[in-house]
Amino acid sequence: MKSKLITASVVAVLSLGLSGCVISVGDHESAKSHEYWQEQQDKNRALLANLALGMTSEQVVTLMGTADFSEAYTKAESTDNPQAIKVLFYRTQWAKGDGKTTKDECTPVVFKNNVLVGWGDTAVAQI
Repeated sequence: MKSKLITASVVAVLSLGLSGCVISVGDHESAKSHEYWQEQQDKNRALLANLALGMTSEQVVTLMGTADFSEAYTKAESTDNPQAIKVLFYRTQWAKGDGKTTKDECTPVVFKNNVLVGWGDTAVAQI
């Protein structure tokens, strides 16, 4: 009986102590998250320098990691030769201090038929 009372007391104290714990997932607006974004941008810029025309999208994702945004569509170059276009966007510069990544803060990486054909605004303008 006495051990049950002690156990119940310990459980009650622990549950009261844990009830004040909060896990913050964060919205990337703190000073620490600013460092995270800066590090991610620096890393992505350095990795972009390692890209080579002709790489597959799988090779680029292996090197760069998951893109912040992606788009894909089919473009008909001719009736018998459709082109599969894929654009991955990687964060590389800061534009707004709102804690959210937007496409204007990213560098586009462009693929035609799963082959890297360029990156940056010039590459996007040519598709």
